[in-house]
Amino acid sequence: MTILLLVIFAFFIFTMFRRNRKQQAQQTEMRSKFVPGVEVMTSFGLYGRILEVDEAENKVVLELSPGTTATVHRQAVSKIVEPTEPVVEGDAATAADPTEAETTHGPESSHGAAAASPESQLHETPEQTLKRLEGEGK
Repeated sequence: MTILLLVIFAFFIFTMFRRNRKQQAQQTEMRSKFVPGVEVMTSFGLYGRILEVDEAENKVVLELSPGTTATVHRQAVSKIVEPTEPVVEGDAATAADPTEAETTHGPESSHGAAAASPESQLHETPEQTLKRLEGEGK
């Protein structure tokens, strides 16, 4: 009975060390891909593009939006965001119906689908963002 207990205990220890080695290998592989221009996500949910990696101080400078940067610890970068396939403009499945956009955003939104699209919001200035949000009643 004691031998069986020791064998089970040894098995659990073996699997624990094996899993830790796998995780360390995955993290090492991911950190080797940290080069400027790579899209990443931090452990606290920020998405950005790597601008600079400081190996000596374990820091990464991320560009969160055009002109906005954040310096985070290398361990805060949790995953590399794989690029998705571009959306085709003429695709019928993704085309937005203006009446559908009004019901989605509520009656207070009178801007239609074009002003609410994420692509148009990416290149907004802070002043344009404030005007858009005030117009939506937020």
